[in-house]
Amino acid sequence: MTRLSSSEFHLPYNPALVERAKQLRKNMTPAEKKLWYQYLRDFKYRVLRQRPINQFIVDFYCAHLRLVIEVDGDSHFSDNAQAYDSDRSRVLEGYGLNVLRFTNEQVLQDFEAVCASIAILAEKS
Repeated sequence: MTRLSSSEFHLPYNPALVERAKQLRKNMTPAEKKLWYQYLRDFKYRVLRQRPINQFIVDFYCAHLRLVIEVDGDSHFSDNAQAYDSDRSRVLEGYGLNVLRFTNEQVLQDFEAVCASIAILAEKS
């Protein structure tokens, strides 16, 4: 598969989600705050918080790596939520994105392993 250059690669953007994304940035969960302030804010590639992509708002997005990072709380553990998340990941992967999912507990309790998973993916690019 031929990888498009950054200038050729465009994701669908939904301006109707901008205000909601701003609200989410102002009200990050404790796990999102930890990952942002202790790792992603100073990551070697630019990472955006609460980025609208198509009809979704992803927790974190790194364009250079074509990477979406999602931090899932308790609301993601029901059967319906897991099916929705699976469908959502498939749509995002259909745009050529990698999707990494972590639970709040993983970020808060096993932070080094979460960061290592992201770093490994970054090294492969």
